[in-house]
Amino acid sequence: MMYAVTDPTTGEVTATYPTATDAEVAAAVEAAHTATARWRTGSVAERAALLRRLGDLHNEHRAELAASIVQEMGKPLPEAEGEIDFCTDIYHYYADHAEEFLADEPLDVLSGPGTAVVRRSPVGVLLGIMPWNFPAYQVARFAAPNLALGNTIVLKHAPQCPATAALLEKLFTEAGFPAGAYVNVYATNEQVADIIADPRVQGVSLTGSERAGAAVAEIAGRHLKKVVLELGGSDPFILLSTDDLDAVVDAAVAARLDNTGQACNAAKRFVVLDHLHDAFVERFTARLLASETGAPLSSAAAAENLGRQVDAAVAQGATLHSTGKRDGAHFPAGVLTGLTTDHPAAREELFGPVAMVFAAADEEDAVRLANDTPYGLGSYLFTTDPAQAERVADRIEAGMVFVNGVGAEGAELPFGGVKRSGFGRELGRPGIEEFVNKKLIRTIAPR
Repeated sequence: MMYAVTDPTTGEVTATYPTATDAEVAAAVEAAHTATARWRTGSVAERAALLRRLGDLHNEHRAELAASIVQEMGKPLPEAEGEIDFCTDIYHYYADHAEEFLADEPLDVLSGPGTAVVRRSPVGVLLGIMPWNFPAYQVARFAAPNLALGNTIVLKHAPQCPATAALLEKLFTEAGFPAGAYVNVYATNEQVADIIADPRVQGVSLTGSERAGAAVAEIAGRHLKKVVLELGGSDPFILLSTDDLDAVVDAAVAARLDNTGQACNAAKRFVVLDHLHDAFVERFTARLLASETGAPLSSAAAAENLGRQVDAAVAQGATLHSTGKRDGAHFPAGVLTGLTTDHPAAREELFGPVAMVFAAADEEDAVRLANDTPYGLGSYLFTTDPAQAERVADRIEAGMVFVNGVGAEGAELPFGGVKRSGFGRELGRPGIEEFVNKKLIRTIAPR
């Protein structure tokens, strides 16, 4: 495994970073472990103040962070800048709400005299394993609530993002976090397995592929460590009715092209009722192809993998609507039609600017198509009927449902999925409830 910055636009390796030695990995875990005693005994208000400063520093270094993200994985610059803005929101959100979320929770005692409270306490050292597609945001949503709680973090970033990883660690230090509270380490997969097995490490959070999630969960389970997994997604975009098809098409394009289609919770399968299908496909295809940013995928290998998937779908009988050609890491936008859930391609996640459109006979069929997937991360539902919206949203098998809108995520809203999209939640109040000791303190009244 090599940690290197490879510009996906040119394929040029612009910087390399040495992989950690076993001694450096051991030192990282020891630093985080040593820091726990001091870090957890400080007040929540003190930790919140550092998070606020960290959010401010993200804003101050917005241009530098965004440029690093663009160079490492090809994200369009405005989207990279927006990612940093979201990080600022997340750090400020937990700074604002940590004391409220971590306050003692009194319980009504029915089993005898006295009082009882639940006190939320940190569990210790956590390992974070982060992906390349949102190099700063993914760190923020894991680190912010856990640092507010009093846990310490060993952070293993994706090999494609070593420069952003180093810059983030620098910002944590500049914000005033004590040594060991947040430690970046350029570890190998083998070293990650050793970190998970280390008895000083109490939990693991991974955002990444199904394969990586299964491997990490297996190791963690063997060592009785809690895990939070945010894995792949093939989110449905369900169109049941509309008074403004053009507005829905605009939302559909935005939902598919987020991060050049490389977002776990991007809309990927578009399920449209029969009477709207042809008009939707015509307008959606034209606008999707016209809205390409020209940004590359994260690597030439990513483009090659997507190409194999698209070619397989066409071989299975799907029709590809596209006008561009593959060139290195650049992959042209496209729309696949003629698919049913009998096509193997329909059950895969397409990580790039290619959409799959399915025709549904009615509401029941649309729900069936939406749920006929191994994934269950997010979903999007468009309808003019409020009763239908409530009814269908309740039946969608996903961790998140967005009704009549896209791009509506927020620091205050929990993020996560079900089925093979993983388990656990990040962001919002649930994000601070994962790696926590909900300690019962029962006090018996004196006799």
